[in-house]
Amino acid sequence: MVGAFVGAFGLLMLSAFTSVLAGGPLSTKRELVNAAYQAVTGECLNWEKPDLSDAQKVDCTAAHKFEVTGTADITAAYPREAPFPNGETWEKIAQENCAQASTTYMAGKLDPEGKYGVSTLNPDETRWKSGYRQLRCGLQVTAPSGAALPSFGSAKTQDQSNVYDPGVCVALGENNTVGDPIECAKPHAFEIVGVVQHPEGPFVAPEAQDAAMSEKCAVIAAEYTGGADLKAKGLLVTWDTRVEASWAVGSRKANCKIGAVPQGNNLVAWEGTVRNPNGAPLTTANPPQTTSVKAQDEPTGAPLHSESNGSQSSEPGKPSDSDKPDKPSSNAPPSSTENR
Repeated sequence: MVGAFVGAFGLLMLSAFTSVLAGGPLSTKRELVNAAYQAVTGECLNWEKPDLSDAQKVDCTAAHKFEVTGTADITAAYPREAPFPNGETWEKIAQENCAQASTTYMAGKLDPEGKYGVSTLNPDETRWKSGYRQLRCGLQVTAPSGAALPSFGSAKTQDQSNVYDPGVCVALGENNTVGDPIECAKPHAFEIVGVVQHPEGPFVAPEAQDAAMSEKCAVIAAEYTGGADLKAKGLLVTWDTRVEASWAVGSRKANCKIGAVPQGNNLVAWEGTVRNPNGAPLTTANPPQTTSVKAQDEPTGAPLHSESNGSQSSEPGKPSDSDKPDKPSSNAPPSSTENR
């Protein structure tokens, strides 16, 4: 995490993002890119290539990687002679010009720990030198690395809970953190086995959430694995809980997951899946993001999350309390908070 703040917003994910506008002579590819960059508030964009050269407008119900929440012209602050911003400056620009636009777009209900982060589409260095200063502000679902994951439906209407679908495995990242979605055949920290929907109503204290998740995740895990003996495999059931700021904006979903028994305070990677091959088909909200994702080229900005309490964020790469491994308990499976 990064420490700078604008109002109630702070950087929670320092990650690469790529300019939409590529340099070079006008071409069919440039025309497609420019058409996407002219998107207006409420429209969605998708791309497959790392350089975003195939970015196009799509219906927000389809898979997309960027939902436009506003536009900004930064000419006044960065006139034609201003040097091309470095990563730190782009972060400052994003905070100053897009944080408020996105929270306004969400009617003030942007989950500070949710799956959506605020980001920008920035001009590349060639376009910058020509005097172009237009930004597109938007929301993305991002992996811990900052790489964009596919989103479905407008963020305005989606549950913002920071969950994955059953069957998704997430890598063990650097510094004892939980990383990106990855194929379960590869070493990973957790396998998601289900999602619990908490009831509407006042915030439920973490201890009470733990009690409910312990019971429900045990049932979900047994069904997912076909009653496998997880202890014999060196595995255990764990879960996430929701913080009060997330609860306040309607995030009620939390993951049940299976991980290896930690070694002290360290998560342990394991391979394979514990899913019962003869079990019922998985119920998923979106196509599971089970393949590894790659950070994008030419970093020019960083996604933002809102910071509900305005507290100073931690250093980049340093695991927060939510990234620490779960500790085994003799009474009930361990719990975790926002462990993605």
